[in-house]
Amino acid sequence: MNISNRENLNLNEKIKEHQELIAALISGLIILLAWRMDTNGLTTASIIAYLTAFVVGGYAKAKEGIADTIENKSLNVEILMILAAIGSAIIGYWTEGAILIFIFAVSGALETYAMNKSHREISALMDMQPEEAWLVRGAFEPMKVAVSSLTVGDHLLVKPGERIPADGIIIKGLSTIDEAAITGESMPITKQVNDEVFAGTVNLNGAITMNMTKSNSDTLFQKIITLVQSAQSEKSPSQQFIERFEGTYVKSVLLAVLVMMFLPHYLLGWDWTTTFYRAMVLLVVASPCALVAAIMPATLAAISNGAKNGILFKGGLHLEHLSLLRALAVDKTGTLTQGLPVVTDFIVRDGLQETNVLATIAAIESQSNHPLAIAITAYAKNQQVLAFSNVEIEDVPGYGIKAVVNGEKFKVGKPDFVGNSEASAFSNGALEQFAAQGKTVIFLRDEKGIAALVAMKDTVREEAKLAIDMLQELGIDVVMLTGDNERTAKAIATESGVNAYVAECLPETKVKHIKNYLTKYEHVGMVGDGINDAPALATATVGIAMGGGTDVALETADVVLIKNDLSKIAYAVRLSRKMQRIVKQNIIFSLSVIVLLITSNFFQAIDLPLGVIGHEGSTILVILNGLRMLNKNV
Repeated sequence: MNISNRENLNLNEKIKEHQELIAALISGLIILLAWRMDTNGLTTASIIAYLTAFVVGGYAKAKEGIADTIENKSLNVEILMILAAIGSAIIGYWTEGAILIFIFAVSGALETYAMNKSHREISALMDMQPEEAWLVRGAFEPMKVAVSSLTVGDHLLVKPGERIPADGIIIKGLSTIDEAAITGESMPITKQVNDEVFAGTVNLNGAITMNMTKSNSDTLFQKIITLVQSAQSEKSPSQQFIERFEGTYVKSVLLAVLVMMFLPHYLLGWDWTTTFYRAMVLLVVASPCALVAAIMPATLAAISNGAKNGILFKGGLHLEHLSLLRALAVDKTGTLTQGLPVVTDFIVRDGLQETNVLATIAAIESQSNHPLAIAITAYAKNQQVLAFSNVEIEDVPGYGIKAVVNGEKFKVGKPDFVGNSEASAFSNGALEQFAAQGKTVIFLRDEKGIAALVAMKDTVREEAKLAIDMLQELGIDVVMLTGDNERTAKAIATESGVNAYVAECLPETKVKHIKNYLTKYEHVGMVGDGINDAPALATATVGIAMGGGTDVALETADVVLIKNDLSKIAYAVRLSRKMQRIVKQNIIFSLSVIVLLITSNFFQAIDLPLGVIGHEGSTILVILNGLRMLNKNV
């Protein structure tokens, strides 16, 4: 496709997107022309022009209203507007009827803009998905192929400035990756061999080769698009109520208009023209346009806002529920904590050189893939200590490792493996002290006795502490549910600052506690990332999954945090509460305007043009108020 054709296509798409607004503006120009004709005595020409304005401005909404009425077998506000415009024309108020259509068309175009603005966020995401990738096959030159043809296990070259075509692991190269589209993180992240990369993110400065680990349909990027699309199509309970209310309300208005066309003539002595005119004004001002637009634009805008900030809502229902939360239960491992142990303390026997002892234990542990062994090896590397290579080991499952290093025998493991009494007495009873802090302690024993102690702990995320403070400021109690023992659970709870904790939780006991909290607080959230959290996520009012969690947790949850950042929950709650405030403002404002206009009409204090402006103006204000949810700051 050449540049000229592409530009023409983009122009056509923009015209199609804004066709309602264009039609409304053309209608306005025709109304202005018709008014000038009328003031110059060209009555017939002005009526023809007004009729043209009716058709041009009202076609889209009339078509939508009639189709919706036929499909749902229920009347709607569009039908009321059509009848009001026709009624105005019947009694000779061509200008008022045309202005009604014009402002109704403008408010309709604005509402469509609000919907499109939300959907454009998805289109923008979809545009980020590359269509082609560089496939690497052995020693051959990389080939450019369609992303749809790739399979798991393919090796892909990603050049600087290109978008990463699939989820995978870097196997060669070092680069800085911009993950803002996925995680909402504004700062680029340096990635190297064995680091995970995601489809749709941007490789900024270095060439990397990656191993594709997920099919196109299973990428995190595609899951984001699917989740947001489904969320936008799912209506919140408030929206469902308004839509059910709309049909009944429209019928009531039509009945009231029918009564108004006759009753005032006989009871109040109004002439037939005044009676019919006031009935038409009632038809306009009593229409619930603003009320109908009070919720959906704000909800869609909030969902889009969340998606841009790495928070995926699976529907308006869950967005509403978040505003009601009074308690939040959180899993420990991988949610409050990093999920991996790190060395916090390393103590050696008097007379030994710390570097040599660390090199010895690292050499032994480097032969194991146990999480504690990996933590010790990582600690040694951070201390720039090189492990001895001449090591023979014998793994003793459940206890530790026997080893021979340079001809000297060692044991590494639990106190009861290296000698309980000596381990307990080592370094003035440090074992008991560290155990009270929730740390796991292992020992290195040489031929002379206990040579060293290593204390490790699954550390609390710094952002988790901040998130808990933020949630508590919002009036939400935070409770930790963990399968760890009482001592470890208490230490993590104290460090993280949660309101309460429950230790030694199995999946079924987590569900039991969630049910108890539901009785106490009524609305309870649950945050987790593992398969064992799925039942509790499903039981809670709102289940929140960490983006790095298992597929089961992601499928079960109502809200997904793409980046494993608990502080995003506080943002989501604030976003939800702001949306609820805006919706309440919209509903109160729209109902107040309707009551005021209906009362004013009965006392003949307003005419049709003012009624049109008051009614449609309130609709436009309600939509604009809802669009405030797109603002980044909440």
